[in-house]
Amino acid sequence: MASLGYLYSLLLTLVNFDPVSFSPHRSTPQPNHKALFVFGDSLFDAGNNQYLNASVEGSAVIWPYGETYFDHPTGRISDGRIVPDFIAQFANLPLPPPYLEPGAHQFSDGTNFASAGAGVLPETQPGTIDLPSQLSNFRDMKKSLHQKLGDKEVKKLLGRAVYFFSIGGNDYINLFSQHPKVPHSYKMQYVAMVIRNLTIVLKEIYDLGGRKIAFQNVAPLGCIPAVKSGNPDVGSKCLEEPLKLARLHNRALSTALKKLENHLPGFKYSIFDYYNALGDRVNNPSKHGFKNGTSACCGSGAFRGSNCGTEPYELCSNPSEYVWFDGGHTTESANLQLAELIWSGPSNVTGPYTMKQLFEQS
Repeated sequence: MASLGYLYSLLLTLVNFDPVSFSPHRSTPQPNHKALFVFGDSLFDAGNNQYLNASVEGSAVIWPYGETYFDHPTGRISDGRIVPDFIAQFANLPLPPPYLEPGAHQFSDGTNFASAGAGVLPETQPGTIDLPSQLSNFRDMKKSLHQKLGDKEVKKLLGRAVYFFSIGGNDYINLFSQHPKVPHSYKMQYVAMVIRNLTIVLKEIYDLGGRKIAFQNVAPLGCIPAVKSGNPDVGSKCLEEPLKLARLHNRALSTALKKLENHLPGFKYSIFDYYNALGDRVNNPSKHGFKNGTSACCGSGAFRGSNCGTEPYELCSNPSEYVWFDGGHTTESANLQLAELIWSGPSNVTGPYTMKQLFEQS
């Protein structure tokens, strides 16, 4: 007799079934079709880590993750949808599935390569899918698309697609946690190393056919509950050293993307000022409809900064009142606000293109 879990999964599949997207007869994308390919860390991971052989932090397959929208854990580290899910919905695309999810994939709609804990640098958190490995998975996906669609259609698809990144935060959290008092000169060298390795990946995606890149820059790392939990005396304020690292990276990222635009024909990009957009919600939660911007909805210890889903832990009754769901990740309500800014926010928040404009570009 079929298990209840299997029947529940089958019901979800039937409820969400899209006969157009999943039709076996749909061999080539429509002429104006745009795909969304997602790269990054736990902010963007839709569930890849749960399929890794190694047991790595951040697979989010326990309750209460997923409680708000999916009503069960999916591997997303939030109570519901994450930012790339909303971007896909704004673009009339299916939610980008985890690349490692078993079963058939409609790669012509895009997919999600992100991995919780990942860094630009492979040594940041071994056992996760670091950014170079995500690039390798993208290459493998391109080969699969070639077999299905042929060279001409794949070139069109990858040229029209948007490539969405959230990466770098873990590299700097790792540096701060291991070497909290490094001199400024070392910080600058470290940022340069991260940006150099990131640029290599972006150039490779360009060489593989990608032209439209969207970035969420690095968060105000010193405001993250998990980062602050080791320094509970900071109260509602944020730790300055991690904030400095994030600012150094974000300035260098902006410069690097501008250089790529100047040197690579057809290269277009968008940067979302995640640092300030999230920081404003942390420091002024009521201005954005939240009651709490300092502590997480779910967790234990100072600022509920750790152990969400692992007893003993506390869980708020209404995640939509909180900016943070767990010690390092925002709620679905916050993710929606952030996604709206990425999609069509003002030029001082998202530019030089918004993601909506990138999707509208041929």
